[in-house]
Amino acid sequence: MGYVALYRKFRPPVFEDVKGQDHIVTTLKNQIKSDRVGHAYLFCGTRGTGKTSVAKILAKAVNCEHPIDGSPCGECEMCKEIAAGNSMNVIEIDAASNNGVDNVREIIDEVSYSPTKGKKKVYIIDEVHMLSTGAFNALLKTLEEPPSYVLFILATTEVQKIPITILSRCQRYDFHRITIDTIEGRLRQVVDSEGIKVEDRALRYIAKTADGSMRDSLSLLDQCVAFNYGEELTYDKVLGVLGAVDTEVFSKLFSALYEQNANDALKILADIVIQGRELSQFVNDFVWYLRNIMLVQASDQMEDVVDISSDNLKALKEQASGANTDTVIRFIRIFSELSSQLRYATQKRILIEITLIKMCKPQMEESEDAFEDRIRILEQHDHENAKLLKGIQNGSIAVASTLAATGQPPKPKKVLEKAVPDDVKKVVDNWSRILARMDNPMKTYLQKARLSLGNDDRLQIVFDNKQLSDKYSNGDSAEELQTFLDESIGKHIEFETRFLEPEQNFEENYVNLQAINFDIVTEDEEKEN
Repeated sequence: MGYVALYRKFRPPVFEDVKGQDHIVTTLKNQIKSDRVGHAYLFCGTRGTGKTSVAKILAKAVNCEHPIDGSPCGECEMCKEIAAGNSMNVIEIDAASNNGVDNVREIIDEVSYSPTKGKKKVYIIDEVHMLSTGAFNALLKTLEEPPSYVLFILATTEVQKIPITILSRCQRYDFHRITIDTIEGRLRQVVDSEGIKVEDRALRYIAKTADGSMRDSLSLLDQCVAFNYGEELTYDKVLGVLGAVDTEVFSKLFSALYEQNANDALKILADIVIQGRELSQFVNDFVWYLRNIMLVQASDQMEDVVDISSDNLKALKEQASGANTDTVIRFIRIFSELSSQLRYATQKRILIEITLIKMCKPQMEESEDAFEDRIRILEQHDHENAKLLKGIQNGSIAVASTLAATGQPPKPKKVLEKAVPDDVKKVVDNWSRILARMDNPMKTYLQKARLSLGNDDRLQIVFDNKQLSDKYSNGDSAEELQTFLDESIGKHIEFETRFLEPEQNFEENYVNLQAINFDIVTEDEEKEN
């Protein structure tokens, strides 16, 4: 006989060998022991969690001549026939390729014939959600009232696609994702049985990569063992086979992104590409690493949840202690979106490079969390700015009165209906130049501001952002802007800030100075004329 894949070779033959589904196994064993087996079961759950395996064990158990504590004995004639796939009592149907009404009618016709040997005729319909609407309707009556010797076991990964009329006729059992510890324990049993030397770290990584699927973990183990046949399977070899990246690389990448070092981030990506790592897997693993940082920040009692070694956990905690939680969450959001985009991307490397550059330059984004990240960067570079910008973030800067004027400019002869002093005219005329000379972040904050005329001929600076309006209404920020305006025009000018509500129209509530062509004639100009 040829080679048999590990997931087939180590398919559990009895209930006791089923891992991670104790709530289902216990219930089925009790039903068999008490002779209370139902006529229709629905097994739901993600791939590789044991649905088909439990269905086959149940089929053997109900036909077993000498069941042991609710499990099949495995020694009687019926058990051996079913295990070998030769029994006429167990009919397995793939609904993906047999989903029509005619296929279901064939089942209904066969149901009327009682088994020639054994107690029950068992129909295992896999991926039952693939049946057509007509096929489901044809199955309804038989599923509700089958002959006493018939047992239906329906299995599906997408229970939401099954009609409620079918659900109500079945006992439903939800198969859970299998824990990493349980998968690792089973893998250890398999490699010991096969005489394969494998590092614990390697098994742990395979168990984590399987994402709750026992079958996936055995397939991955099979792949890794084949690549390193006859050698000890180490953690590094597993990483190489699966195209994965070591945790240390993720730590360096996170540091580069957090410190806005695009050069280092792109170098790390280039190294990963040269090593031949799978880029989609790399992004998914980095999201997992970021998730671990977030959980460690949330609580000190997360050792079991983050599921990493004690050495890596110590390094992770050190990195998490110096990171901003909002920034970590922003990274998770961006990389999660990137992961879904990579599924259909032809140039994965370029897409990742664009993402890394954007993350290192949050000014390229206009989202709220990117704005907060810009604040964080400014806080790191300038302690004084940190105090001001934190005030914006927390909404702690309240609206206050404007600074008192230090001098009164000469009163010009007004041509317009509203008086507009000469210094206001200079600010309006030179606003674009004034903005160009400003330093960030003030330049960025005032770019969208609009100029208007307030009471007592004060310059009004109108913001569409309440936080910015409050920021420049008083305090150090207002003083900084005041100084800059005074130096720009050579005179002192009073100004006040206003917030334009979203439902307000600027032209209806304010005088748009930037749309006015001033024709101001001073007394000196009048004498010259």
